[in-house]
Amino acid sequence: MSARECDRCNNSLNKCTCKQYKFRNGGSWLFHQPQEVPARWGEGSDILWARGEALLLTGSPGTGKTTIAGQLVRALLGLQDEVLGFPVVPATRVLYLAMDRPRQIARALARPFRPEEQRAASAKLDTWEGPPPVDLAQHPEVLRDMAQAAGADVIIVDSLKDAAVGLVEDEVGAGWNRARQTAIAAGIDVLELHHLVKRGANGSAPSSLAEVYGSTWITSGAGSVLVLIGEAGDALVEMRNLKPVMETVGPLKIEHDHTAGVSRVVDGSDPLALLRSSPSGITATELAGLMNDTKNPTANQKERARRKLERLCSERLAELLGEVPAAHGGRPQKRYGATTRATTAVVESRTTTALSTDHAPGIPAGHTTTEATTATTHRSTTHPTTPVRGGVRRPSRSRHRDREVSGPAGARTAEDAPTSSRRKRTRKSRSDG
Repeated sequence: MSARECDRCNNSLNKCTCKQYKFRNGGSWLFHQPQEVPARWGEGSDILWARGEALLLTGSPGTGKTTIAGQLVRALLGLQDEVLGFPVVPATRVLYLAMDRPRQIARALARPFRPEEQRAASAKLDTWEGPPPVDLAQHPEVLRDMAQAAGADVIIVDSLKDAAVGLVEDEVGAGWNRARQTAIAAGIDVLELHHLVKRGANGSAPSSLAEVYGSTWITSGAGSVLVLIGEAGDALVEMRNLKPVMETVGPLKIEHDHTAGVSRVVDGSDPLALLRSSPSGITATELAGLMNDTKNPTANQKERARRKLERLCSERLAELLGEVPAAHGGRPQKRYGATTRATTAVVESRTTTALSTDHAPGIPAGHTTTEATTATTHRSTTHPTTPVRGGVRRPSRSRHRDREVSGPAGARTAEDAPTSSRRKRTRKSRSDG
């Protein structure tokens, strides 16, 4: 091969076409992937939106899709750390395609923002109002081009039905998937707001990807699919992870404050909170039933619950108590409990204020607060603080006052000392006098 030939195709350099294609070395591609999935929203194995993939957020009208999108925008701009208790990685710049009733979207998105945050929004957020310049399924490169023109590494599509016409057709669904994948290949993360079919099967709540409106290629090309279940205007809805990135997250019960434009996860679906509220321990089957609100959880639901319990054990938040015989002569089931040994440690608690009653006056909704607290775990004798994702919960008071710490973390005052110690100091001071 001469020096004027391409080392890949062996053609002369003036006839080489390799440079117009961005090939990547196969060995590097296979073996240089990150150990953990990089998350845009989430962490560890609880990832709702992975970087380099698309998140499809679906639900019936009025269930809070734009409310959650507004909180994600605020987090992507670096103005809050978490949404629904899951961390969000800030974006360089966000492009929001407000195509479905843009004025209504603007009102909904503005609710969690404070007036002094207008400068931050101006610096990192661009919007597009109304339909796109072309049908994005027929011109798949335009989605990428719009994001690049704005300098955005995150683009939010609200809503998908306005981006491409005829989504029930496979040709249109495949065209839209090509548009999203073209944007992702250019380093742009995509969030899409979309709708469901009129009702679930037999009028039930949606539980499968088939109930997302449109061609199968819409869900097939998404990295994660979340669905909000409820009626229009409901304050309490359920979020299910129909297509997970890794572990299935939830289902989660979410409380919307539509006035403040913020949301939080309520206790019932948090496995650690459920474990701590069960003094005699809990099995994977029992946890699956509680988390999914059913007396007969499926095999998949049981397995997901088992993995969550094992992960809590690996984090030393739970421990194996033993085995219990299964009904009808089946295999024994492991019973887990919250960590039993007394541990007191100063921890930094980071919470995001939600409803107006959750925080002191002067601290706006959606604001991240940090405080030092003392965490004490005694499954049989105390009631530790129940973790609430995305909200604020004041710690419960223990029956054993000598285990509590008053004032700043780790500090004790004379009033906190045992009664006998105070009496000794009193007698000594009298004798000295």
